[in-house]
Amino acid sequence: MPRAFLVVMDSVGIGGAPDADQFFNGARPDTGANTLAHIAQGCASGLAEEGRTGPLKLPHLDALGLGVATRLASGDRVPGLEAEPVRFWAAATERSAGKDTPSGHWELAGLRVPWDWTYFPDATPSFPVSLTDKVCEIAGTTGVLGNCHASGTQIISELGAEHVKTGFPICYTSADSVFQIAAHEDHFGLERLLYLCKSLAPTLHDMKVGRVIARPFVGDAENGFSRTTNRKDFAIAPPEPILTNWVQGAGRAVHGVGKIGDIFSMTGIDDCTKGADADLMIYLHRLVEDAEDGSLTFANFVEFDSLYGHRRDVSGYARHLEWFDAEIGQVLSKLRPDDLLLITADHGNDPSWSGTDHTRERVPVLCAGAGFGSAGLIEMVDVAASVAAHLGVPSQGLGKSFL
Repeated sequence: MPRAFLVVMDSVGIGGAPDADQFFNGARPDTGANTLAHIAQGCASGLAEEGRTGPLKLPHLDALGLGVATRLASGDRVPGLEAEPVRFWAAATERSAGKDTPSGHWELAGLRVPWDWTYFPDATPSFPVSLTDKVCEIAGTTGVLGNCHASGTQIISELGAEHVKTGFPICYTSADSVFQIAAHEDHFGLERLLYLCKSLAPTLHDMKVGRVIARPFVGDAENGFSRTTNRKDFAIAPPEPILTNWVQGAGRAVHGVGKIGDIFSMTGIDDCTKGADADLMIYLHRLVEDAEDGSLTFANFVEFDSLYGHRRDVSGYARHLEWFDAEIGQVLSKLRPDDLLLITADHGNDPSWSGTDHTRERVPVLCAGAGFGSAGLIEMVDVAASVAAHLGVPSQGLGKSFL
């Protein structure tokens, strides 16, 4: 019985979104943003030499169709990625009115977001008094810190010491539909932070804010503060059945890798393993070797986005792409003859762009186990329909299989 492995390279967009002019980083529209192409161009120009050198080297992803998919999506040059694909590939377009994690993942799972997300204004304070009062009520504090748009690493550097002194949770947001709370694992308490976010989530979900995210950190003022891997997202559950439900409803196993469980509120997911990308890759290797016949593995590798895209680190992003490519080469060698490995992304996060937020882009769809050729430009919802078709599971979404 065939198996499927749906792997998301978080934020590895390939440009060309037809509505990019409607999405912004600050006052600048995302028109022309291209995560993959601009990294490749930076590498070829000698602008990404920290921890690596030379043109971008992604032989396995390029052979799967990454370079040609980028050229189809955007028309941009992709130096170093010029191979003729030996597998099946496409470029997918998102239609939901968001360039965030839930919007992209829901579409990949077969569901377009049926409402407009709520976003908080880029002002200080960002949040209504009723919301911060609710935070204080649940946390048992008399105030909060932050109450603004901010980088997660920067805000704990700026406010970590005051948080430890006062015990006030650090509340912040971004251009995404998200409410984030940072707190020290020792001084505030990890379980207390998770309880705060879980208790607050229904209020935010009623407001159509996509996620409440617990952002625990450790450290001190003298040595600096750093976030831990104990992040947890409390996301709105999809309002309709998605790919994971279709597969689970057919009596098949569904394994989550990374933040997939948080993104979908464990909807249709039997188990989920979290951790740093290096740890998640080890787990993906094990699943390719041992996952049950007929199963779906749905994985997200977030560090492209969280460590390099938002921080506008072209060298770091390139290093991570090259690491991922080498690992995928090993995964490919372990696939069974009737397996499908589908590698894609959920949005862009161009590290050469202004601002710190995601960029609106098309995404690659690279398939091993689906024959040869191309489906050209497709819809993101077609990914779920295609995975379901491979597994022999009825599709209940809007998409059409390209297999």
